Amino acid sequence: MRYTYLLIFLCCLSCNNERILELPELENAEITEVLDVSPAYIFYDETQPDSTLLNRKNLIITTNWLVNVDKRLTLKQAIPHIQFLQDKKRNAEMHKNEDAKNYFTCNDTSIGNLGFIDFTDVNYEFSEPKNNLIDLLSVISNDLVGKLTDTNTSKLQLKVNKKNKSMIVDEIINSSYLLENTSLPSEEIKTTNFSFQLYFDEHLSFQDYISIKSELLKLKSGKIIIDTNEFIY
Repeated sequence: MRYTYLLIFLCCLSCNNERILELPELENAEITEVLDVSPAYIFYDETQPDSTLLNRKNLIITTNWLVNVDKRLTLKQAIPHIQFLQDKKRNAEMHKNEDAKNYFTCNDTSIGNLGFIDFTDVNYEFSEPKNNLIDLLSVISNDLVGKLTDTNTSKLQLKVNKKNKSMIVDEIINSSYLLENTSLPSEEIKTTNFSFQLYFDEHLSFQDYISIKSELLKLKSGKIIIDTNEFIY
C-alpha cells in the first residue's frame, strides 16, 4: 500500500462519526514510503476522559503499522496508547512477523507528502530524571565536555520541556559537534562513545516530540549513541 497524497488532516469513520486527525509536521524525513501497512489512529477527542480516542480496528499483526497521532495531544495523553500498541505487537504469539515495524505518520512539509519515523525499537517509560546522570545542557553551557571521564561510555541525559523546547534543537547540534570533536585530557581516559538518555516533559505536545525526534535522527555519528529507552516525566 502506497501513500501518495498530502494529508494535513487525516479522516476516517469511527462509529459512523467522521473524525479529523491533525498529523504532526516535520521536514526532510528519511523515510517517505512504507509498504504493506495497516493503520492505527490516536485522535484528539475532548469528549473522552483523557481527551484521546484510539482506533485500532484494522491492525494486522504481520504488517508494518502506521500510527497516526494527533499533534495536539500531550505526551501524557498519547504515550499510554502507543505503549499499548507496542505491547500488542511484541506480545503476539500467532502469525508474528519479526520484520514488521512501527512508524509514526507525519506531514513532510519539504516534499508536500507523507514522511515516517520508525519507533519500533523505542521503549517508553514514565520516570523522573535520574540524579546520577550528567545533564547535557549543563555540560555544554559550562564548557565541561572535555572533562567527561567515564572509561568507556559517558552517559548523559537530555531533558526537554516547554521552556527549552524552542532552543533544544540548536543545543543538540552544538553538543553533537562538541562531543564528536572533544579531546580528552588524559591518554588513560578512553571515552569512545557518548550516550544520550532522553527525558520529555509529559506536557509537551506530540508535535513538539516529533520536531525533536526528527532532528535527533539527523545526527550521524559513530561516537554519539541515542538510547532507545525514552522517559516521560
